[in-house]
Amino acid sequence: MITGKKRARLRAMANGIRPVVNIGKDGINETVLASIEDALEARELIKINVMENSPISIKDAIDLITEKLKAEPIQVIGKRFVIYRRSTRKPRIEV
Repeated sequence: MITGKKRARLRAMANGIRPVVNIGKDGINETVLASIEDALEARELIKINVMENSPISIKDAIDLITEKLKAEPIQVIGKRFVIYRRSTRKPRIEV
């Protein structure tokens, strides 16, 4: 579990990053989960965009992704959200 101060620091770090993954009309499938998994391992902190034509809501997307990939939700703004998971191979962000 991430504390409020750590979450605030991660939110500040996420301001400058662009969405890495777009969830579109196909929703969340194994391919999308694999690309999110790879991005989390490489970057630790990523931003995801849920497009208008997506069949899944933003809340359901966050719940599903964070549960399956053992990540922490950091911030939600509109149709975009930020998640964090410490890298197992090469941790880059110290919280």
